[in-house]
Amino acid sequence: MADLTLGEAARELGVSADTLRRWDRDGKLTTRRDGRNRRLVSRAEVDRLRARPARQRTGAQLSARNRFPGIVRSVEVDGVMALVEVQAGPFRVTAAVTRDAVEELGLAEGVEAVATVKATSVMVQRGA
Repeated sequence: MADLTLGEAARELGVSADTLRRWDRDGKLTTRRDGRNRRLVSRAEVDRLRARPARQRTGAQLSARNRFPGIVRSVEVDGVMALVEVQAGPFRVTAAVTRDAVEELGLAEGVEAVATVKATSVMVQRGA
């Protein structure tokens, strides 16, 4: 099994050569140098980096993975909008949805529901 050049290894792993250089510097990747001082990556090392744990399956045809099953605790309808609060384990998730969505889904206090969260940005603030 021949070693791969850094560029070949990067293509197989779906990352940039710069990422592999950084991983090499940080000790996350083992390389060796050839006679021209180029980094070479063994096939075994590429296989090791390619292996990753199986992702948790949601069981739904939906790309969002942050799913919180629970019970609807309150529904507040005001005009065309509504606030729906779901008790998901020890957490409460509040969603602003349309009145139509509340009616179509039959959302009411005590109904089982799943709050699904998908956002381009999630912020975390440290507690007091």
